Formats: sequence, C-alpha cells, structure tokens
Amino acid sequence: MYPCITRLQTILALLYSTMLSRGHTCPSRCLCPDHHTVDCSGRALTHLPGPFPLNVRRLLLANNWISWIPSDFLLLYSDLVYLDLRNNSLSQLEPGTLSTPFSRLVFLDLGSNNLTEIPSGSFGESRSLIKLRLGDNPYLSAVGPHAFQGLSSLRELGLERNGLSDLDVGALEPLASLRTLRLEGNPWECSCRFAKLFAWLTEHRDKLPTGMEGLECTLPLDGGRVPLSVLSEESFRECRGTLSLADYLIVIFSGISVSVAAILASFFLASTVHCFQRISKGGKSDEEEGND
Repeated sequence: MYPCITRLQTILALLYSTMLSRGHTCPSRCLCPDHHTVDCSGRALTHLPGPFPLNVRRLLLANNWISWIPSDFLLLYSDLVYLDLRNNSLSQLEPGTLSTPFSRLVFLDLGSNNLTEIPSGSFGESRSLIKLRLGDNPYLSAVGPHAFQGLSSLRELGLERNGLSDLDVGALEPLASLRTLRLEGNPWECSCRFAKLFAWLTEHRDKLPTGMEGLECTLPLDGGRVPLSVLSEESFRECRGTLSLADYLIVIFSGISVSVAAILASFFLASTVHCFQRISKGGKSDEEEGND
C-alpha cells in the first residue's frame, strides 16, 4: 500500500511541477520581469506570441505589427488586468473578442492602430474595465450605438484624434461611471446629426479635459471650423423640424403598411359583397322555380 501512495505522490508532484513551469513560461523574444508581467513591446511581432503564463496580469504588446486577436484570447487568460496593444496594425475588432463573463480586465489600450469601426457588443461583458483608450486611430469613423454597452465601471474613454464626424449619443448614455471623455482632434461636422451630441456634451462638459473650447466642428456652409464653445443649442434650431433617415424610413414603411392594409380591406369587402349578391341571386332563383 505504501509504495502505491509513494508512487502517487511522485506523479502528483511531477504534474504540479509541470503545471507550475507552464504557468511561468516566458514567450521567446519577450521579457518577464516577474511572474505576473510579460513585456513584448517593440519586438516587431506580427502576431501574438505564446503561450503566455496562465496567471499573467500585465501584458505589454505595444509598438509591434500585430493585426489580429484570437476570439478566445481572454478565455485563456482570465487573470489579465492590464493589456497594452498601442501602436500595432489592428484593423477590426470582432464583437466579444475582448469580452468574457469572467474577465478582470481593468486597463485596455488600443490606441494608434488601424481600427475603422467599433461595432456594437465589442466590450459587452467587460464590466471590470475602468480605462479604455481608442485614440489616434485615424481611420476610425464609426462607433456602434451599443459599442460600450455593459461598461458600467468605465471611468475613462479616449476617442481623440480619430476620424469621427459624428457619434451616436446612445453609445455614451450607458456609461454611468464615466469621468473623463477625450474627443478632441476629430473632424466633427456641425450638422443636424451632431445636434444631439452637442446637447449631451453641453450637459456633461465637466467630463471633457479640454472643455468645449478644445473641440471644433466644421460649419456646413463655408467649411470653416469653430470651437464648440462659441455655439449654443440655438445654433441647431433649424434641425428641430428635420427628420433623420430612420424617421424617413418609418414614415415610408408606415405609408406602405397603411396602403397594403387598405387594399386588403377593400378586397375583403368586395369579396363579401360579391358573395352576398350571389347568395341573394341564388335565393331568388329558387323562389322563381318554386312558383313555376
């Protein structure tokens, strides 16, 4: 019996040491100053190296050429708290890639990449996220209306120096804990689509580090740029009676629905009248035959 126990203890010790060594393996071309930090910055990497230690908490991947993040990345490294992906070649984010129910991610930097869009649901489960930096993506021109849904703990959001001409207010409204919002350096357009965002920024100007003075928009008539501080809600008074594309589609769809309903009702009424007429004629024919 004792030899069996000894043999079992040896096997368990080997398994434990193997898992321990795997947990602290440092990827090639990277530095691991401690058991919880992996520094792969500035290594000319074109893809994520690996495997990383399973207990990694700080992962530094800035200044590389990484263009893709696996969809199950955070599932493997649930202890990750700090992720720096600045200055890489990321062009898109698949919804859910940086979101898991058990994620502990607090800091995420995706600045200085080639992102073109932040789709809805990109960070849906990252409730622990406090700082999200998406600035200096010159091709970033679209943010989904539910892109930041679920980020209930987010305090800092960076969208500065991107290609945004407008931004759906619905993307900002779920951010109940937001304290800092960076929007400067974007080619905002002072159009009717910008009116709702202007009203939201006016109400939450305390969240803007540069204030309304640090944000500019392009005038629709002469193309000149003016700081938002010189504008007011009256500057957008002509937009109050305008309809958005969604409004126009609703009106058109409603009109088509009413027309179709009217046609169907008319057809049903005509069919009913025709049936009654046939029944009435049939009754008269029977009476005439009876009289004969």
